[in-house]
Amino acid sequence: MKKIFSVGLILFFVVKGFSQQYPSSKLTPAQQLVLRTGEDSLNAGVAKAKTVISGYGSAFYQRDFNQQKSRATLERVVLFVGHQFNSKISFFSEMELENAKVEPGSEDGMKGEISMEQAFLKFDLNPRQYLIAGLFTPRIGILNENHLPVNFNGVERPMVEQLVIPATWRELGVGFYGRAKRMPLNYSFALITGLNSANFEHGTGIREGRGEGSDVNANNLAVTASLQYFLNDFRFQVSAYAGGTNGLNKRESDSLELSSGAFALPLYLTEGNLQWTKNGFAAKAILSYIYFPDADQVNRAYANNVSNSMYGAYVELAYNLFEKSHALQGQQLNIFARYEMLDLNHTIPGNGIYDGKLKQQHLIAGFSYLPIHNVVIKTDVRLLHTGPENPALVVNPSPVQLPYQQSNTFFNLGIGYSF
Repeated sequence: MKKIFSVGLILFFVVKGFSQQYPSSKLTPAQQLVLRTGEDSLNAGVAKAKTVISGYGSAFYQRDFNQQKSRATLERVVLFVGHQFNSKISFFSEMELENAKVEPGSEDGMKGEISMEQAFLKFDLNPRQYLIAGLFTPRIGILNENHLPVNFNGVERPMVEQLVIPATWRELGVGFYGRAKRMPLNYSFALITGLNSANFEHGTGIREGRGEGSDVNANNLAVTASLQYFLNDFRFQVSAYAGGTNGLNKRESDSLELSSGAFALPLYLTEGNLQWTKNGFAAKAILSYIYFPDADQVNRAYANNVSNSMYGAYVELAYNLFEKSHALQGQQLNIFARYEMLDLNHTIPGNGIYDGKLKQQHLIAGFSYLPIHNVVIKTDVRLLHTGPENPALVVNPSPVQLPYQQSNTFFNLGIGYSF
Protein backbone atom coordinates (compact mmCIF):
# COMPACT_ATOMS: atom_id res chain seq x y z
CA MET A 1 0.00 0.00 0.00
CA LYS A 2 2.80 2.42 0.94
CA LYS A 3 4.60 1.64 -2.34
CA ILE A 4 1.50 2.42 -4.42
CA PHE A 5 0.90 5.76 -2.74
CA SER A 6 4.61 6.59 -2.98
CA VAL A 7 4.54 6.04 -6.75
CA GLY A 8 1.47 8.28 -7.03
CA LEU A 9 3.06 11.05 -4.97
CA ILE A 10 6.30 10.87 -6.95
CA LEU A 11 4.38 11.11 -10.24
CA PHE A 12 2.39 14.08 -8.92
CA PHE A 13 5.47 16.05 -7.85
CA VAL A 14 7.37 15.19 -11.03
CA VAL A 15 4.48 16.58 -13.08
CA LYS A 16 4.34 19.69 -10.87
CA GLY A 17 8.06 20.13 -11.47
CA PHE A 18 7.57 19.86 -15.23
CA SER A 19 4.90 22.54 -15.12
CA GLN A 20 7.30 24.99 -13.43
CA GLN A 21 10.48 24.10 -15.26
CA TYR A 22 9.86 24.21 -18.99
CA PRO A 23 9.46 27.31 -21.17
CA SER A 24 5.94 28.19 -22.29
CA SER A 25 4.67 26.73 -25.58
CA LYS A 26 1.51 27.01 -27.61
CA LEU A 27 -0.95 24.18 -27.91
CA THR A 28 0.09 21.66 -30.56
CA PRO A 29 -2.36 20.75 -33.35
CA ALA A 30 -3.23 17.55 -31.48
CA GLN A 31 -4.19 19.64 -28.43
CA GLN A 32 -6.57 21.99 -30.18
CA LEU A 33 -9.92 22.14 -28.36
CA VAL A 34 -12.82 20.72 -30.37
CA LEU A 35 -16.35 21.35 -29.10
CA ARG A 36 -18.80 18.97 -30.79
CA THR A 37 -21.22 18.09 -28.00
CA GLY A 38 -22.99 19.86 -25.18
CA GLU A 39 -20.82 17.93 -22.73
CA ASP A 40 -17.68 19.30 -24.44
CA SER A 41 -18.96 22.85 -24.03
CA LEU A 42 -19.78 22.35 -20.36
CA ASN A 43 -16.41 20.73 -19.71
CA ALA A 44 -14.67 23.68 -21.35
CA GLY A 45 -16.74 26.16 -19.35
CA VAL A 46 -18.28 27.82 -22.42
CA ALA A 47 -21.82 26.35 -22.37
CA LYS A 48 -24.47 28.94 -23.26
CA ALA A 49 -26.99 27.55 -20.78
CA LYS A 50 -26.65 26.62 -17.12
CA THR A 51 -28.25 23.20 -17.72
CA VAL A 52 -26.97 21.20 -20.68
CA ILE A 53 -28.63 18.25 -22.46
CA SER A 54 -26.41 16.03 -24.58
CA GLY A 55 -26.00 12.37 -25.46
CA TYR A 56 -25.01 9.67 -27.92
CA GLY A 57 -26.17 6.30 -29.21
CA SER A 58 -25.61 3.48 -31.67
CA ALA A 59 -27.36 0.56 -33.37
CA PHE A 60 -25.98 -2.28 -35.45
CA TYR A 61 -26.60 -5.40 -37.53
CA GLN A 62 -24.15 -8.32 -37.37
CA ARG A 63 -23.87 -11.51 -39.41
CA ASP A 64 -21.96 -14.48 -37.88
CA PHE A 65 -20.96 -16.67 -40.82
CA ASN A 66 -19.93 -19.74 -38.80
CA GLN A 67 -23.20 -19.88 -36.91
CA GLN A 68 -25.21 -18.69 -39.92
CA LYS A 69 -26.97 -16.26 -37.58
CA SER A 70 -27.70 -12.55 -37.75
CA ARG A 71 -28.70 -10.16 -35.01
CA ALA A 72 -29.63 -6.50 -34.76
CA THR A 73 -29.98 -4.28 -31.72
CA LEU A 74 -30.24 -0.71 -30.55
CA GLU A 75 -26.93 -1.13 -28.78
CA ARG A 76 -27.12 1.88 -26.49
CA VAL A 77 -28.84 5.21 -25.97
CA VAL A 78 -27.12 7.55 -23.55
CA LEU A 79 -28.62 10.76 -22.17
CA PHE A 80 -26.29 13.37 -20.70
CA VAL A 81 -27.53 16.01 -18.26
CA GLY A 82 -25.11 18.55 -16.86
CA HIS A 83 -25.38 21.74 -14.88
CA GLN A 84 -23.04 24.64 -14.22
CA PHE A 85 -23.67 25.90 -10.67
CA ASN A 86 -21.15 28.72 -10.98
CA SER A 87 -17.82 29.43 -12.69
CA LYS A 88 -16.04 26.86 -10.51
CA ILE A 89 -18.48 23.96 -9.92
CA SER A 90 -20.28 21.79 -12.50
CA PHE A 91 -22.20 18.51 -12.49
CA PHE A 92 -21.90 15.81 -15.18
CA SER A 93 -24.14 12.76 -15.58
CA GLU A 94 -24.91 10.11 -18.20
CA MET A 95 -27.60 7.44 -18.02
CA GLU A 96 -27.31 4.54 -20.45
CA LEU A 97 -29.94 2.12 -21.74
CA GLU A 98 -28.49 -0.94 -23.48
CA ASN A 99 -30.35 -3.10 -26.00
CA ALA A 100 -33.52 -0.98 -26.06
CA LYS A 101 -35.36 -2.38 -23.02
CA VAL A 102 -34.93 -4.12 -19.70
CA GLU A 103 -36.91 -7.29 -18.99
CA PRO A 104 -36.48 -10.76 -17.48
CA GLY A 105 -35.73 -13.65 -19.74
CA SER A 106 -32.15 -13.71 -20.99
CA GLU A 107 -29.41 -15.98 -19.67
CA ASP A 108 -28.18 -13.37 -17.19
CA GLY A 109 -31.73 -12.54 -16.07
CA MET A 110 -31.99 -9.26 -17.98
CA LYS A 111 -32.34 -8.57 -21.68
CA GLY A 112 -31.04 -5.02 -21.41
CA GLU A 113 -29.51 -2.80 -18.79
CA ILE A 114 -30.01 0.68 -17.40
CA SER A 115 -26.97 2.13 -15.68
CA MET A 116 -25.23 5.37 -14.83
CA GLU A 117 -22.19 5.83 -17.02
CA GLN A 118 -21.02 8.83 -15.03
CA ALA A 119 -22.25 11.11 -12.26
CA PHE A 120 -19.67 13.45 -10.79
CA LEU A 121 -18.98 16.97 -9.60
CA LYS A 122 -16.18 18.97 -11.19
CA PHE A 123 -14.34 21.65 -9.21
CA ASP A 124 -12.18 24.01 -11.28
CA LEU A 125 -9.12 25.02 -9.25
CA ASN A 126 -7.60 27.30 -11.91
CA PRO A 127 -7.54 27.42 -15.75
CA ARG A 128 -5.22 24.39 -15.86
CA GLN A 129 -6.30 22.10 -13.01
CA TYR A 130 -9.51 20.60 -11.65
CA LEU A 131 -10.84 17.96 -9.26
CA ILE A 132 -13.69 15.55 -9.88
CA ALA A 133 -15.59 13.44 -7.35
CA GLY A 134 -18.23 10.78 -7.94
CA LEU A 135 -18.66 8.13 -10.64
CA PHE A 136 -16.29 8.71 -13.58
CA THR A 137 -14.20 6.93 -16.25
CA PRO A 138 -10.48 7.06 -15.42
CA ARG A 139 -8.02 8.02 -18.15
CA ILE A 140 -6.92 4.54 -19.22
CA GLY A 141 -6.39 3.63 -22.88
CA ILE A 142 -7.74 5.46 -25.92
CA LEU A 143 -11.43 4.61 -25.76
CA ASN A 144 -12.39 4.81 -22.09
CA GLU A 145 -12.70 8.60 -22.05
CA ASN A 146 -13.51 8.99 -25.76
CA HIS A 147 -16.05 6.27 -26.52
CA LEU A 148 -18.60 8.16 -28.64
CA PRO A 149 -19.41 6.11 -31.76
CA VAL A 150 -18.32 9.01 -34.00
CA ASN A 151 -14.85 8.92 -32.41
CA PHE A 152 -13.72 5.43 -33.44
CA ASN A 153 -13.67 3.39 -36.64
CA GLY A 154 -15.55 0.12 -36.84
CA VAL A 155 -19.05 -0.80 -35.76
CA GLU A 156 -17.72 -2.66 -32.73
CA ARG A 157 -15.41 -1.07 -30.20
CA PRO A 158 -11.87 -2.46 -30.50
CA MET A 159 -11.66 -5.91 -28.89
CA VAL A 160 -8.58 -4.98 -26.87
CA GLU A 161 -10.51 -2.09 -25.34
CA GLN A 162 -13.45 -4.33 -24.55
CA LEU A 163 -11.70 -7.36 -23.09
CA VAL A 164 -8.30 -6.19 -21.77
CA ILE A 165 -9.16 -2.56 -20.93
CA PRO A 166 -12.91 -2.89 -20.27
CA ALA A 167 -14.61 0.17 -21.78
CA THR A 168 -16.46 1.95 -20.37
CA TRP A 169 -14.69 1.39 -17.07
CA ARG A 170 -16.18 3.67 -14.42
CA GLU A 171 -15.67 3.67 -10.67
CA LEU A 172 -16.49 5.86 -7.68
CA GLY A 173 -13.64 8.03 -6.47
CA VAL A 174 -11.78 11.32 -6.59
CA GLY A 175 -9.56 12.46 -9.46
CA PHE A 176 -7.09 15.30 -10.01
CA TYR A 177 -6.53 16.46 -13.61
CA GLY A 178 -4.28 19.13 -15.03
CA ARG A 179 -2.22 20.57 -17.84
CA ALA A 180 1.39 21.68 -17.40
CA LYS A 181 1.96 25.42 -17.63
CA ARG A 182 5.12 25.40 -19.70
CA MET A 183 4.97 22.27 -21.86
CA PRO A 184 2.34 20.27 -23.84
CA LEU A 185 1.65 17.75 -21.08
CA ASN A 186 -1.60 16.59 -19.47
CA TYR A 187 -1.68 14.50 -16.31
CA SER A 188 -4.17 12.78 -14.03
CA PHE A 189 -4.21 10.96 -10.71
CA ALA A 190 -7.22 9.25 -9.12
CA LEU A 191 -8.14 7.24 -6.05
CA ILE A 192 -11.06 4.92 -6.85
CA THR A 193 -12.86 1.82 -5.60
CA GLY A 194 -11.13 -1.42 -6.52
CA LEU A 195 -12.22 -4.38 -8.59
CA ASN A 196 -13.99 -7.44 -7.18
CA SER A 197 -12.11 -10.62 -8.17
CA ALA A 198 -15.02 -12.78 -6.95
CA ASN A 199 -16.92 -11.59 -10.04
CA PHE A 200 -14.12 -12.16 -12.56
CA GLU A 201 -15.35 -14.52 -15.28
CA HIS A 202 -13.28 -16.80 -17.46
CA GLY A 203 -13.21 -15.35 -20.97
CA THR A 204 -14.02 -11.73 -20.11
CA GLY A 205 -10.82 -10.65 -18.37
CA ILE A 206 -11.44 -8.21 -15.52
CA ARG A 207 -14.61 -6.76 -17.02
CA GLU A 208 -17.15 -8.32 -14.63
CA GLY A 209 -15.13 -7.19 -11.62
CA ARG A 210 -15.96 -3.50 -12.15
CA GLY A 211 -18.02 -1.86 -9.40
CA GLU A 212 -19.68 0.74 -11.66
CA GLY A 213 -20.89 2.61 -8.56
CA SER A 214 -23.49 -0.05 -7.67
CA ASP A 215 -23.32 -0.66 -3.90
CA VAL A 216 -19.60 -1.26 -4.18
CA ASN A 217 -17.71 -2.91 -1.33
CA ALA A 218 -15.17 -0.16 -0.60
CA ASN A 219 -12.86 -2.14 1.70
CA ASN A 220 -10.44 -2.31 -1.23
CA LEU A 221 -9.09 0.67 -3.17
CA ALA A 222 -7.13 1.43 -6.32
CA VAL A 223 -5.00 4.24 -7.72
CA THR A 224 -4.58 5.22 -11.34
CA ALA A 225 -2.43 7.82 -13.05
CA SER A 226 -1.70 8.98 -16.60
CA LEU A 227 0.55 11.24 -18.63
CA GLN A 228 -0.31 12.62 -22.09
CA TYR A 229 2.35 14.35 -24.17
CA PHE A 230 1.65 16.22 -27.40
CA LEU A 231 4.17 16.73 -30.19
CA ASN A 232 2.93 18.37 -33.38
CA ASP A 233 0.36 15.92 -34.81
CA PHE A 234 1.12 13.16 -32.30
CA ARG A 235 -0.40 12.35 -28.92
CA PHE A 236 1.46 9.94 -26.65
CA GLN A 237 -0.06 8.50 -23.49
CA VAL A 238 0.96 6.14 -20.72
CA SER A 239 -1.29 5.15 -17.83
CA ALA A 240 -1.21 2.70 -14.96
CA TYR A 241 -3.66 1.13 -12.52
CA ALA A 242 -2.93 -0.67 -9.25
CA GLY A 243 -5.53 -1.84 -6.79
CA GLY A 244 -6.78 -4.52 -4.45
CA THR A 245 -9.41 -6.97 -5.71
CA ASN A 246 -10.72 -8.36 -2.41
CA GLY A 247 -13.42 -6.29 -0.71
CA LEU A 248 -14.18 -8.77 2.06
CA ASN A 249 -13.31 -8.06 5.69
CA LYS A 250 -10.60 -10.04 7.47
CA ARG A 251 -12.95 -12.64 8.95
CA GLU A 252 -14.64 -13.36 5.62
CA SER A 253 -11.26 -13.41 3.86
CA ASP A 254 -9.75 -15.82 6.38
CA SER A 255 -12.66 -18.22 5.88
CA LEU A 256 -11.77 -18.35 2.15
CA GLU A 257 -8.00 -18.33 2.78
CA LEU A 258 -7.68 -14.98 0.98
CA SER A 259 -5.38 -12.07 1.77
CA SER A 260 -7.23 -9.05 3.18
CA GLY A 261 -6.68 -5.29 3.27
CA ALA A 262 -7.21 -2.26 1.05
CA PHE A 263 -4.71 -3.49 -1.56
CA ALA A 264 -4.96 -7.24 -1.02
CA LEU A 265 -4.92 -9.56 -4.08
CA PRO A 266 -3.44 -6.69 -6.13
CA LEU A 267 -4.01 -6.28 -9.85
CA TYR A 268 -1.74 -4.13 -12.00
CA LEU A 269 -2.59 -2.76 -15.43
CA THR A 270 -0.30 -0.68 -17.64
CA GLU A 271 -0.87 0.69 -21.12
CA GLY A 272 0.80 2.94 -23.65
CA ASN A 273 -0.74 4.37 -26.79
CA LEU A 274 -0.15 6.90 -29.53
CA GLN A 275 -2.37 8.68 -32.02
CA TRP A 276 -1.41 10.63 -35.12
CA THR A 277 -3.45 12.66 -37.62
CA LYS A 278 -2.32 14.68 -40.64
CA ASN A 279 -3.67 15.51 -44.11
CA GLY A 280 -6.55 13.05 -43.87
CA PHE A 281 -4.44 10.19 -42.52
CA ALA A 282 -4.88 8.86 -38.99
CA ALA A 283 -3.07 6.16 -37.07
CA LYS A 284 -3.51 4.59 -33.64
CA ALA A 285 -1.57 2.00 -31.67
CA ILE A 286 -1.96 0.65 -28.15
CA LEU A 287 -0.34 -1.98 -25.95
CA SER A 288 -1.78 -3.06 -22.60
CA TYR A 289 -0.68 -5.63 -20.03
CA ILE A 290 -2.39 -6.95 -16.87
CA TYR A 291 -0.56 -8.73 -14.05
CA PHE A 292 -2.56 -10.55 -11.35
CA PRO A 293 -0.03 -12.41 -9.16
CA ASP A 294 -2.54 -13.96 -6.74
CA ALA A 295 -4.84 -15.52 -9.33
CA ASP A 296 -4.34 -18.91 -7.68
CA GLN A 297 -5.99 -17.67 -4.46
CA VAL A 298 -8.98 -16.42 -6.42
CA ASN A 299 -9.32 -19.67 -8.37
CA ARG A 300 -9.17 -21.70 -5.17
CA ALA A 301 -11.85 -19.57 -3.49
CA TYR A 302 -14.22 -19.01 -6.42
CA ALA A 303 -13.27 -21.56 -9.13
CA ASN A 304 -13.50 -18.87 -11.83
CA ASN A 305 -10.33 -19.91 -13.74
CA VAL A 306 -8.65 -16.49 -13.94
CA SER A 307 -5.15 -15.88 -15.26
CA ASN A 308 -1.93 -14.46 -13.85
CA SER A 309 -1.41 -12.19 -16.86
CA MET A 310 -3.20 -10.93 -19.97
CA TYR A 311 -2.18 -8.65 -22.82
CA GLY A 312 -3.65 -6.90 -25.82
CA ALA A 313 -2.44 -4.66 -28.63
CA TYR A 314 -3.68 -3.16 -31.86
CA VAL A 315 -2.58 -0.90 -34.69
CA GLU A 316 -4.96 1.00 -36.97
CA LEU A 317 -4.52 3.10 -40.09
CA ALA A 318 -7.26 5.21 -41.70
CA TYR A 319 -7.61 7.73 -44.51
CA ASN A 320 -10.41 10.21 -45.24
CA LEU A 321 -11.22 9.86 -48.96
CA PHE A 322 -12.94 13.28 -48.89
CA GLU A 323 -9.91 15.08 -47.46
CA LYS A 324 -9.05 16.93 -50.68
CA SER A 325 -12.61 17.49 -51.93
CA HIS A 326 -13.78 21.11 -51.56
CA ALA A 327 -17.31 20.14 -52.60
CA LEU A 328 -17.54 17.62 -49.74
CA GLN A 329 -15.83 19.74 -47.12
CA GLY A 330 -17.13 18.91 -43.64
CA GLN A 331 -17.94 15.32 -44.65
CA GLN A 332 -15.71 12.29 -44.07
CA LEU A 333 -15.44 8.90 -45.72
CA ASN A 334 -12.83 7.06 -43.71
CA ILE A 335 -11.45 3.79 -45.02
CA PHE A 336 -9.60 1.90 -42.31
CA ALA A 337 -7.93 -1.32 -41.30
CA ARG A 338 -7.08 -2.51 -37.79
CA TYR A 339 -5.13 -5.52 -36.58
CA GLU A 340 -5.63 -6.70 -32.99
CA MET A 341 -4.01 -9.43 -30.93
CA LEU A 342 -4.81 -10.43 -27.36
CA ASP A 343 -4.48 -13.29 -24.92
CA LEU A 344 -6.64 -13.40 -21.79
CA ASN A 345 -4.64 -16.33 -20.39
CA HIS A 346 -1.11 -15.38 -21.33
CA THR A 347 0.14 -17.05 -18.14
CA ILE A 348 -2.01 -19.13 -15.80
CA PRO A 349 -1.54 -20.31 -12.19
CA GLY A 350 -1.05 -23.97 -11.30
CA ASN A 351 -4.77 -24.38 -10.61
CA GLY A 352 -5.84 -22.72 -13.85
CA ILE A 353 -6.93 -24.35 -17.10
CA TYR A 354 -5.60 -22.93 -20.36
CA ASP A 355 -8.17 -21.91 -22.96
CA GLY A 356 -6.82 -21.53 -26.48
CA LYS A 357 -9.97 -19.68 -27.58
CA LEU A 358 -8.81 -16.68 -25.52
CA LYS A 359 -5.68 -16.22 -27.63
CA GLN A 360 -7.12 -14.21 -30.50
CA GLN A 361 -6.25 -12.26 -33.61
CA HIS A 362 -8.71 -9.88 -35.26
CA LEU A 363 -8.39 -8.15 -38.62
CA ILE A 364 -11.04 -5.49 -39.22
CA ALA A 365 -11.47 -3.40 -42.37
CA GLY A 366 -14.26 -1.11 -43.50
CA PHE A 367 -15.67 2.38 -43.99
CA SER A 368 -17.07 5.11 -41.76
CA TYR A 369 -19.13 7.84 -43.45
CA LEU A 370 -19.78 11.04 -41.49
CA PRO A 371 -22.11 13.44 -43.37
CA ILE A 372 -21.54 15.77 -40.40
CA HIS A 373 -19.19 15.42 -37.44
CA ASN A 374 -21.93 14.14 -35.13
CA VAL A 375 -23.48 11.38 -37.29
CA VAL A 376 -21.79 8.24 -38.62
CA ILE A 377 -22.78 5.28 -40.82
CA LYS A 378 -20.36 2.37 -40.56
CA THR A 379 -19.70 -0.99 -42.17
CA ASP A 380 -16.87 -3.45 -41.73
CA VAL A 381 -15.78 -7.07 -41.93
CA ARG A 382 -14.00 -8.71 -38.97
CA LEU A 383 -11.87 -11.82 -39.45
CA LEU A 384 -11.27 -13.76 -36.22
CA HIS A 385 -8.70 -16.46 -35.55
CA THR A 386 -8.19 -18.15 -32.17
CA GLY A 387 -6.23 -20.99 -30.63
CA PRO A 388 -7.82 -24.44 -30.35
CA GLU A 389 -10.62 -25.27 -27.94
CA ASN A 390 -9.61 -27.12 -24.76
CA PRO A 391 -11.89 -30.19 -24.34
CA ALA A 392 -11.44 -29.96 -20.56
CA LEU A 393 -13.50 -26.76 -20.61
CA VAL A 394 -16.40 -28.22 -22.60
CA VAL A 395 -19.03 -29.17 -20.01
CA ASN A 396 -22.47 -30.54 -20.98
CA PRO A 397 -22.32 -29.46 -24.63
CA SER A 398 -25.58 -29.02 -26.49
CA PRO A 399 -26.40 -31.95 -28.81
CA VAL A 400 -26.93 -29.47 -31.66
CA GLN A 401 -23.72 -27.53 -30.98
CA LEU A 402 -21.46 -27.19 -34.02
CA PRO A 403 -17.79 -28.24 -33.76
CA TYR A 404 -15.58 -25.33 -32.70
CA GLN A 405 -13.93 -23.50 -35.59
CA GLN A 406 -10.80 -21.47 -34.94
CA SER A 407 -11.56 -18.97 -37.72
CA ASN A 408 -14.73 -16.97 -38.27
CA THR A 409 -15.99 -13.98 -40.24
CA PHE A 410 -18.40 -11.27 -39.09
CA PHE A 411 -20.10 -8.61 -41.21
CA ASN A 412 -21.19 -5.47 -39.35
CA LEU A 413 -23.37 -2.51 -40.33
CA GLY A 414 -24.17 0.28 -37.88
CA ILE A 415 -25.11 3.87 -37.19
CA GLY A 416 -24.10 6.26 -34.43
CA TYR A 417 -24.64 9.82 -33.29
CA SER A 418 -23.65 12.35 -30.63
CA PHE A 419 -24.90 15.82 -29.79
